[in-house]
Amino acid sequence: MVAVVLGGGVGTRFGAALPKQLLTLDGRTLVEHCVSAFAAAPGVDETLLVMPPAYHEESKRLVGDQVSAIIEGGATRSDSVRAALAHISSRYRADQTCVLIHDAARPLVTQRIIADCLRALQAHDAVGTAVPTADTILTVHDGVIAHVPPRETLYRAQTPQCFHLETIVTAHALAAADPEFQPTDDCGVVLRYLPGTPVHVIAGSEDNIKITHPADLEIAEALLRLRRPTQER
Repeated sequence: MVAVVLGGGVGTRFGAALPKQLLTLDGRTLVEHCVSAFAAAPGVDETLLVMPPAYHEESKRLVGDQVSAIIEGGATRSDSVRAALAHISSRYRADQTCVLIHDAARPLVTQRIIADCLRALQAHDAVGTAVPTADTILTVHDGVIAHVPPRETLYRAQTPQCFHLETIVTAHALAAADPEFQPTDDCGVVLRYLPGTPVHVIAGSEDNIKITHPADLEIAEALLRLRRPTQER
């Protein structure tokens, strides 16, 4: 079981000088929070980190003793995932290996979520983490509401997203050959290119937020303060 922490992006929406995965939350970088969660998780055999080359040395200093390797990311998220999958495939049999893919921008992933992912992989080839949406979602075209989907069927995707290695490698190989498709997550790749493979959903957490804007760091700090008294899971 290999966990992949994706920190290959530069976080342009965040607007910081550093990539957001190297920003500090409660005294540790986002990368450190993510890597330590998977390193501590029973059932995860190793953790692989994807980072821009300019930050490999800094990453080694921060988490070098907790990861099996630090590899270069690609121009897009999908390119970074494929680089990680190629690295893993060169070392392990695809029919005997599972992979958990997690965004470094989600530093509050819990041991409960990781354990649920591992458990689900015992019965399913593809697993997504998600939470039901509390908001009504609108489909809008040219500034006009076109459709209001039933809220009870709508979930917000999180990570980790988890797969048997041969499943996600096959799906990404098909996606790479299709110039029309620009995926934003890996469950979507499986849904599009392996439609006969169901993607099971496990419950995420409202705490498992994605750090996208500066205010998100303040929210994450508050969530950590609430978590401390009980040392959640």
